[in-house]
Amino acid sequence: VLYLRAGNILSVIFRSAFFYLSHCRRFSYVVDQCNTHQFFTPFYVEQSKRIFLIHQLTREIWRIQAGWPLSFIGRVCETAWLRLHRKDFTVTVSQSTKDDLLAIGFDEERVAIVPNGIAHEAGSFDSLSAKDEPPYFVYMGRYARYKGIDDSIRALALLKHSFPRTRLVLLGKPDRDYIAGTLTSLCTSLSLSIGMEEGCDVFIKGFVDEDAKFDIIGRARALLFPSHREGWGIIVTEASVAGTPAIVYNSPGCRDAVDMGRAGYLCQSNSPETLAALMQASLCDEPSYQQMRRKAWDYARQFTYGKTLEEFERALAKLDGMR
Repeated sequence: VLYLRAGNILSVIFRSAFFYLSHCRRFSYVVDQCNTHQFFTPFYVEQSKRIFLIHQLTREIWRIQAGWPLSFIGRVCETAWLRLHRKDFTVTVSQSTKDDLLAIGFDEERVAIVPNGIAHEAGSFDSLSAKDEPPYFVYMGRYARYKGIDDSIRALALLKHSFPRTRLVLLGKPDRDYIAGTLTSLCTSLSLSIGMEEGCDVFIKGFVDEDAKFDIIGRARALLFPSHREGWGIIVTEASVAGTPAIVYNSPGCRDAVDMGRAGYLCQSNSPETLAALMQASLCDEPSYQQMRRKAWDYARQFTYGKTLEEFERALAKLDGMR
């Protein structure tokens, strides 16, 4: 595997094109991996060699995450940029993203779903960690506005009326500006404490290693993931395989990761009130909670790198048949 790093966010596109055109006979396929940024391979790579890899569209994320005028430019241009690849053989990770692509003109026969895999191997269900008392919920991931950390905090405040000892643990590298500028003032307005001390209502645990991560999520009552859009939601699968069901918004990628509510709790309306209601349900109905916990664990076990490789090889075989 040869890694080449050159240029900046714009010049790397031209550097990549030049490199490919200088060595095009060496390559059987070119994978253009798009996460908002892409390499515009339809302009310089033969169609028979192109594979377009995309996890998610960004749609409302532009409005939530980016300021004016970038949010407007992104929302206006995204569909046009993606339609450049509508004739490419395309790989994505969820039915939600495939449906989004089909809606803008991609060919269903040329879009393959290759599921994400996780490295953590599932143990037996009986060996899973016991849940902590008093209970806590956990958020894991980046500090991005569209991920819904603020809604998780609002839901915690609502839940505390009935379960005053519950807490929220935040895992992931802290964004100190976002914490100071948004989350701290939100917690103050809701009469919640926030900080890096375990006794806080919102406990900022920060970045931890893999062993600690799975220990913390394994003892949590549920993972909160009210993101407005994902490709899949890897952290939902990681939590589930540790025996902790997720409570997610009914948004692309998140709904797929909980198998449309069969392997995790799916909000029917995306609001802190609905999130809090499902948090309370996970605490009040123990038989249903244990059943959901088992279903989430059982569903998550199938998402291995071995299966990802198998499905990608099947996609390549299909592409070979089309050439």
